[in-house]
Amino acid sequence: MTISFNEIPVDLRVPGVYIEFDNSRALSGLPGQPHKILVIGQRLAGTPVAAEVPTLITSAAQAEVAWGRGSMIAAMFRALKAANPRTESWGLALDDDVAGVTAAGQLAVTGPATAAGTVSLYVAGTRVRAAVADADTATVVAAAIVAAINADTTLPVTAAVNGVDDFKADLTARHKGEGGNAIDLRLNYRQGEALPAGIAIAITPLAAGATNPDVADAIAAIGDTQYHTLVMPWTDDANLDALELELTARWGPLVMKEGHAFAAVRGTHGALITFGAARNSPFLTVMGEGAAPEAPWVWAAAVAGIDAAEPDPARPRQTLLLPGLLPAAEADAFTAVERELLLGSGIATAFVAPGGTVHVERLITTYQLNTQGIPDPSYLDVTTLRTLAYLRFSTRQRFALKFPRHKLADDGTQFSPGQAVATPSSLRLEYLALFRDWEFAGLVEGFEQFKDDLLVERDAGDPNRVNAQLPPDLINQLRVQATQIQFRL
Repeated sequence: MTISFNEIPVDLRVPGVYIEFDNSRALSGLPGQPHKILVIGQRLAGTPVAAEVPTLITSAAQAEVAWGRGSMIAAMFRALKAANPRTESWGLALDDDVAGVTAAGQLAVTGPATAAGTVSLYVAGTRVRAAVADADTATVVAAAIVAAINADTTLPVTAAVNGVDDFKADLTARHKGEGGNAIDLRLNYRQGEALPAGIAIAITPLAAGATNPDVADAIAAIGDTQYHTLVMPWTDDANLDALELELTARWGPLVMKEGHAFAAVRGTHGALITFGAARNSPFLTVMGEGAAPEAPWVWAAAVAGIDAAEPDPARPRQTLLLPGLLPAAEADAFTAVERELLLGSGIATAFVAPGGTVHVERLITTYQLNTQGIPDPSYLDVTTLRTLAYLRFSTRQRFALKFPRHKLADDGTQFSPGQAVATPSSLRLEYLALFRDWEFAGLVEGFEQFKDDLLVERDAGDPNRVNAQLPPDLINQLRVQATQIQFRL
C-alpha cells in the first residue's frame, strides 16, 4: 500500500469502486478569521434578558429590548452598531452591585425669563431642549427641564424637581457605580445656542457614585468562548486587573483564544497621564477622551467597533472616523504636544477634523515596560497584537488542515509519496510557503531573513513531536513621514 487512505480499509474484500474525499489540499492561500465582539455593561432591573447571559445582538434596538432603554449596555450597542453594524456582536449584562451607590447631580435655575427661548442642556452628549416663555419663573423652567429629561428614555439619568427648592432639578444616574460620575452635563454646546434672557442655570456635576459590578462575573459567564474584541465599561483597578489577567491566560500557548479589550477614560490631561502610568497590559487599549461629552463606555464601544471592522490586522487605524462622537469643546481639546505625552503614557488618542468629526489618531495598548521595568515598545500598537493573533490562527489552520493524521519520520527516510508521513524538511517547506502567503497579504517582510533563521527540528526527547521557531519580521505602518525642505533663494 503506497497511499494513506483515511476511510477505505486496506484489507477490503467486497468488490466495488470505493472513493473517499480528502480536503487536506482543498484550500490555498490564507483563511479568513471569524471575529466576535463582546460588549459588557450594566442592564436595568427586570429586563427580559437575565444578567450574565451572553446574547447575540444584531441591532441597537434589540439591545434596548433585551436590557432596557437607557441602560449602559444599550448605549454601548448604539455606539458600536453606528461604528460597525456587520461584525458578529454579543452582549453580556451585569446587574448593579448591591453595595453600589448611585451618582447624583443638580441643576439650579434662576429667573424669571425676560424673553422667550430654549434651554439646550446636554446630558452625556445628548441634547435635551426645554421651551421657555417670557416671564416664566425659575420654578416653571426647572419643571420644564425635568419633563424634557424624563421624556428621553435613552438618557443615562432621570430627573425630579427638588423636594425643598422647586427651582432645582435633581438628576440621578440610572445605574449604581462609579460610571455615573462620568456622565457629563453642559449647556449650549453648539454655536448659536444660548439661555433665554433672564435665565441662569448652575450645574452641580454628577458625583458620589461608587462600586461597579464585578467583571469576574462576566468572565465566568463566557466560559471558554473566544471573543476577539471586548468592550469594557469599567476602569477601576480591580476590574481591569481581573480582565487583564483573563486575557493574559487566553493569549497563552495552551489556550490560544486571543482577545483585546477596549476602554475609555474621561478626565484632565494630568489624570489620564496618571491613569496610563498605572497600567501595563498588551491586551488593553484605553482611549483618552478628555472632556468630550459622551460617556466613556460609549467611546469604548465606538473605538472597539471601528477596530474590529478593519479586515486587515496590520493596517493602521489612524484617521478612521468614530461616527456620532462629539469632540471636547475647543478650549478643552488636547493639543498635539499633550496627545504626544498621552501616547507616551499608554493612552490611545483621537483628533478632531475640520467640521468637528472625531477620528482615531493612534490605537496603542497600555503596555510600556517589560518585567524588568525597562521601556519596551514591542507591544505598543494594537496592530502588532492583531497581526500576531492572525499569524497564529493561520498557522494552526494550515497545519491542522494539511497534516491532520500524519506519521513522523526523520529526513532521508524512504517512503512512498502517497504516504501520510511528515518530516522536519517537509514541515519547514510548509512554513516557508505560509510565510509567502503572509508576505503577499502584507503582513510580514524579509523572506530571506525568515528562511535563514527558521528552525524546524524533531524533539530529542519525544519522537512524536516537532519543534519550530518562527522569526517573522512583522510589516510596519506608515505613521510618520519626516521631510526636510532645503530651499534656495
